[in-house]
Amino acid sequence: MMNKRVVLLAVVAALILAWAADLPSLLTLDSLKARMDGFQALRAEQPWLVAGVYALVYVAVTALSIPGAAILTLAGGALFGLWLGLAIVSVASTVGASLAFLGARYLLRDVVQARFGERLSGFQQGLEKDGAFYLFTLRLVPVVPFFLINLLMGLTRMPLRTFFWVSQLGMLAGTAVYVNAGTELARIESLSGIVSPGLLASFALLGVFPWLARKVLAVLQARRVYAPYSKPARFDRNLIVIGAGAAGLVTVYIAAAVKAKVTLIEARDMGGDCLNTGCVPSKALIRSARLAQQMRKADQFGLAPTEPNIPFAQVMKRIRQVIRDIEPHDSVERYTSLGVDVVKGYARLIDPWTVSIADAQGQTRTLTARHIVLATGAEPLMPKLPGMDEVGVLNSDTLWAAMDGRQQAPARFLVMGGGPIGCELAQAFARLGSAVTLVEMGERLLAREDEEVSALVTEQLRTEGVTVLLGHRVTAFANSPQGREAVLNNHGHEVRVPFDDALCALGRKPRVQGYGLEALGISAQPTIETNEYLQTRFPNILVAGDAAGPYQFTHVAAHQAWYAAVNSLFGHLRKFKVDYRVIPWVTFVDPEVARVGLNETEAKAKGIAYEVVRYGLDDLDRAIADGENHGFVKILTVPGKDVILGATLVGSHAGDLLAELVLAMRHGLGLNKILGTIHPYPTWTESNKYAAGEWKRAHAPQGLLRWVQRYHAWRIGQ
Repeated sequence: MMNKRVVLLAVVAALILAWAADLPSLLTLDSLKARMDGFQALRAEQPWLVAGVYALVYVAVTALSIPGAAILTLAGGALFGLWLGLAIVSVASTVGASLAFLGARYLLRDVVQARFGERLSGFQQGLEKDGAFYLFTLRLVPVVPFFLINLLMGLTRMPLRTFFWVSQLGMLAGTAVYVNAGTELARIESLSGIVSPGLLASFALLGVFPWLARKVLAVLQARRVYAPYSKPARFDRNLIVIGAGAAGLVTVYIAAAVKAKVTLIEARDMGGDCLNTGCVPSKALIRSARLAQQMRKADQFGLAPTEPNIPFAQVMKRIRQVIRDIEPHDSVERYTSLGVDVVKGYARLIDPWTVSIADAQGQTRTLTARHIVLATGAEPLMPKLPGMDEVGVLNSDTLWAAMDGRQQAPARFLVMGGGPIGCELAQAFARLGSAVTLVEMGERLLAREDEEVSALVTEQLRTEGVTVLLGHRVTAFANSPQGREAVLNNHGHEVRVPFDDALCALGRKPRVQGYGLEALGISAQPTIETNEYLQTRFPNILVAGDAAGPYQFTHVAAHQAWYAAVNSLFGHLRKFKVDYRVIPWVTFVDPEVARVGLNETEAKAKGIAYEVVRYGLDDLDRAIADGENHGFVKILTVPGKDVILGATLVGSHAGDLLAELVLAMRHGLGLNKILGTIHPYPTWTESNKYAAGEWKRAHAPQGLLRWVQRYHAWRIGQ
């Protein structure tokens, strides 16, 4: 901090000296013309000294952003001629601009990043990819003052070397015009006469050049990747979608709605993992487990507590029924009625437009489409551990079939992984009668959440009887005389845990094998590589859902599906970049954990300044009435403002309560807007309003309120 103060004081002192020396009045056209004879005589006597002093003055004027660079450029042409003047000015202007760039970066970037970092993140990412194009265009078209460009670019993450060479090249044309004009200084009456409308138009055309070049480059790249293949003269479909999970279903729904001819190919079950082995069955299981827990705690509601009799087979039967009740939403019949051609079979890309489809009988046929969307989903991540196959470790896909028909939940249930899936299922099986051991190799559960959230969930699980082993890593499985057991490593110490059933919940990996991606050179490591429009190296092949990343949520898959459908069908007219700015998610433990935007852990890691407003649910009337008055609403805001950076909610109905904050963030509504919205009483939604009230109370204008207090006292004669 002290060094920054020294630099800032030096800059201020230099500016004061420049103004004290009346430098701005010297950097005028009239002053230059009046003194030119003297400058030229001095140059004739000591050419190298004059050239050196001139270059240093030019660097200083540019670095300090003092008006007058145009006059100095004219002087360069008048003193040194076109070619030498152009060389000196080009180098000096770029060096000065780079110093201004570095000064802004050193003095201001941390402050700007701390205050506006989250809102600037998208801009920063764009600059990292296209920054040279942006800068080159700005340098070619003198619309934005160059000194302002220097300062603004210093606030970004652009490398100095990129800034230097792009500035050198981009300013060359304009510099040449002014230096050349300086060689005829006596004829110049005003600066406006140097740059004619025709010359400005030429600069404008030069400014468009980088964007035209990028378009041409994209066309050439597309021609190169398509060159080995023969494009069909006609297509069978406008769109083929591979995969009938959330991403695929939403994609074909949109395509059918706009009357495109679309085929959906699915080898497994309609609805994908979410309906059949993921979201739906797990939430149905969690609901049954929660009711069992409520029965045990019935005395909290004035009723007699009872240990529930849990016919586990009936619980599993209910889960199957829930899936059947939801199946019609994702059924072949529904989508056929919408105009979608639904095909059961295994799809494989033959070329960028052709898909081979193999049915269960081994029969194959091919279809062509102008565009193809890969919505192939994900599958459980299963590490290769010794003994894993022998003991039959389950995953989130195989769990349900393994549990189906059982009269009781597993007596001893081992769960590997302390992420959302592991925590949810560990708690549910514990509530349904299993002795659960949850193993996490990290030092806390739910590592993406704040530490206080992890601690709260860990305490809740342990309170309910789950054995939580943190800092333990499963290294092997074995069969022993006592039954199956897992071998764990705890900082070098071996621990053995017996179990009846084990679940691997270490996450999911994109399903990318068997679709012909390798033959087409489409990278998948581990997600399928796409650009911001969800296009692969072949612009007509797009990806949506878990296979595309970066988030593995059903709602994000549906969100991406809109972009995949629109960019496929209408991308030749206009394409849309996927918007990941506001992504919510929920972990369905009890109490629920809901997140959107930044939490404190991420804000600290990114160096983003924030304020915290917190409201405890132990104060909420409805939570007290429901006997669920535990948890909190925590909102991060921009310091001094009601702008929401992120929110974490822990408590009953947290996932439902999050929606209001997601809406506010998505549409730029601050906490004052939430505070000014009527929320019905008594409801859980009031928690968001009360959190907004906490922010308002913390930012009340205390000085003004003291004057108001005096005013009220005066009104009653005190």
